Amino acid sequence: MFAEYLHGTGTTHFGFKTVPETSKESLVKDVFDSVASKYDIMNDAMSLGVHRLWKDDYVSSQKPGRRGPMKCIDVAGGTGDIALRILDYAREKYADRETSVSVVDINRQMLNEGERRFKKTMYHNTPQVSFHEGNAQALSKEEFPDNTFDLYTIAFGIRNCTSIPMVLQEAYRVLKPGGTFACLEFSKVTNPLLGSFYDQYSFSVIPLLGTILAGDRESYQYLVESIRRFPSQPDFAKMIQDAGFSTGGMFEGRGGAWRDLWGGVASIHTGVKV
Repeated sequence: MFAEYLHGTGTTHFGFKTVPETSKESLVKDVFDSVASKYDIMNDAMSLGVHRLWKDDYVSSQKPGRRGPMKCIDVAGGTGDIALRILDYAREKYADRETSVSVVDINRQMLNEGERRFKKTMYHNTPQVSFHEGNAQALSKEEFPDNTFDLYTIAFGIRNCTSIPMVLQEAYRVLKPGGTFACLEFSKVTNPLLGSFYDQYSFSVIPLLGTILAGDRESYQYLVESIRRFPSQPDFAKMIQDAGFSTGGMFEGRGGAWRDLWGGVASIHTGVKV
């Protein structure tokens, strides 16, 4: 698969469509160019407004700053909402003003939104945050050397990447031994009743909201479809293990490789570089 990706001979999915691997990156870029200025509204639509609570839970579960200042990298994090939560948590819980976050996104429009957000904060123009245009599948080795970061976060982004295994390989490369990979992503609903309601909401209501809120039905339709194409919780956990990470057991909950939120509407996966 890696060889096919590098030579552009393979195919992948873009929502429910099959497209050449060489095309997906630009197609996804077009989607996020379209939704960048309304990204929070988009996530409100996708999550019934609870994505903010999920992100708070996700960041607090990593306890940034608990063991002293950390070097963090937030990938596909252009709008800066995860980075801001990391820095606020470290400062408010542990009086830590030295933890730093490198925010990486392939999309310049999303990074512009993040930089705009941080101009309103105490972290603007400090060493605690920096913004970088980059590809999660091939991070710059000059900017992001091997064994550099204590924490790698990626929230609602990995499903949009062409090759999930390549993203995981890069995450493993840039983390220090003992560093943590943490992913928050829409996932597979485990309760049949909730699943039926969520499917109805996703395919009927979300594209309509895209039309009303952003004048862009197609981008929202893609985002719904991309969730359905993302691997199940056990399959994704196995991919994390295959990249070299140590995870919990192959089950959900305490001691497990992942933790479901809202019955699997979203999940938090973690792994440790060994």
